[in-house]
Amino acid sequence: MIHAIARLTVTDPDMLAAYRAQAGEALSRHGGAVITATPNPTLLEGTGPTPNMMALLSFPDRDAAIAWIDDPDLAPVHAKRNAAGSSEILLLG
Repeated sequence: MIHAIARLTVTDPDMLAAYRAQAGEALSRHGGAVITATPNPTLLEGTGPTPNMMALLSFPDRDAAIAWIDDPDLAPVHAKRNAAGSSEILLLG
């Protein structure tokens, strides 16, 4: 199993809601899942900037995570996330 961290600074909550309506199914298509998410992350150290949404994702392996982000059928779903504000997804491993 491998994990990823999603950091989002949401500027369009309605678009984020549209993304979230499809995100779970999109993740599960490649064996992924949301382990936990919060709209109120706490900066423990550093100077930020702190996003206003974070999620910890899991995937069976690195290839599954890359297949999820590169899946052309999921491009419209990823586009909704990106239209909701700025986002970064970091694979841990």
